[in-house]
Amino acid sequence: MDPAMEEVLDAVGPRLRAVRLARGITLADLSATTGVSESTLSRLESGQRRVTLELLLHLSHAYDIPLDDLVGAPRAGDPRIHLKPIRRFGMTFLPLSRRPGGTQAFKLLIPARPEPLEPTLQTHEGFEWVYVLNGTLRLVVGERDLRVKADNVVEWDTSMPHWLGSADGGAVELLVLFDMQGARARGPAKPTPH
Repeated sequence: MDPAMEEVLDAVGPRLRAVRLARGITLADLSATTGVSESTLSRLESGQRRVTLELLLHLSHAYDIPLDDLVGAPRAGDPRIHLKPIRRFGMTFLPLSRRPGGTQAFKLLIPARPEPLEPTLQTHEGFEWVYVLNGTLRLVVGERDLRVKADNVVEWDTSMPHWLGSADGGAVELLVLFDMQGARARGPAKPTPH
């Protein structure tokens, strides 16, 4: 086996133990969460057992950490990030985070439009935090109709009816943090009412 790969594999056990201890999780708690026996988890952490993909997937999910980060695999190949755009509601979402679950980060592009769109309010589980990079955002949350200029932040509970669009027909660029569990972020400024 390649010595570099051997070194990565040897470091997995101590890394797994460090993650578990840093989070204050006992082997019994981790076993109950993953369905992996305490003895197997203990042997993995001590290096007495080699980790398998199946075990790593259980642990990655339990810790909410990408596999590469969990095992400390060296980054390989092209260091550029290749974003796969998601197009919804006439907008483009560029995922900026790779974590499974937890808070997700996106760059959101709202295109310029000659005619303003009529807001179609939606609700869903979670909490959203938005930082306006460029342009002026029109944000409707419940009964409030706000204009949010560049370098301002807004956050709201997405169970409230809401809609995002351009306030003036121009393009808008945003950074968005979204959390299904409702975790809140703090921003430096508040929007000005429309």
